[in-house]
Amino acid sequence: MTDHGDGRVQAYTVRLELADEPGELLRALEPIAESGGNLLSVFHERGSLTPRGHIPVEVDLECPPDRFDAIVSALREGSVNVVRAGAERYDEEITVILTGHIIDTDISDTLSRITTEARSSVVDVSLSAPEGTGDVSSARLRLATDSAETGHVIDTVNAIADEKGLTVIEPLTDGEGGV
Repeated sequence: MTDHGDGRVQAYTVRLELADEPGELLRALEPIAESGGNLLSVFHERGSLTPRGHIPVEVDLECPPDRFDAIVSALREGSVNVVRAGAERYDEEITVILTGHIIDTDISDTLSRITTEARSSVVDVSLSAPEGTGDVSSARLRLATDSAETGHVIDTVNAIADEKGLTVIEPLTDGEGGV
């Protein structure tokens, strides 16, 4: 990310509703890049529809704080339906590892539930299934959240994992005792 002013960048989440038509996702992402935003992740669940019959899309991006309003304005000016913007401004990332039958227990559902129930954003996923998708696999999840919500995020990830028979390897914490 380039330096815009004081050099600070912040992560934001924007929730959009898109028509299920070719090119809609690209059309929605272009104003973000053109307005100085850097995409972190895009969660696009085509099988799910909003009450208005559109596809919900969650976009995590980073930009200098003074550019965020311009990005949201550019989206709206481009006739992109912005459902929510700026309410979640994440200042912390945590990494957890899930192991077990991740694919068989519906990884898409797991990620979606972590996003909604834990009030966090899945910034990155790395999946390893060395014995094939029907066997035990592992996933490294990088989650963005508000620093005040870290405990809630970990508790929620553990609850979802317990329900699905998965094991969670929690992040190491700094401070007392160290490693």
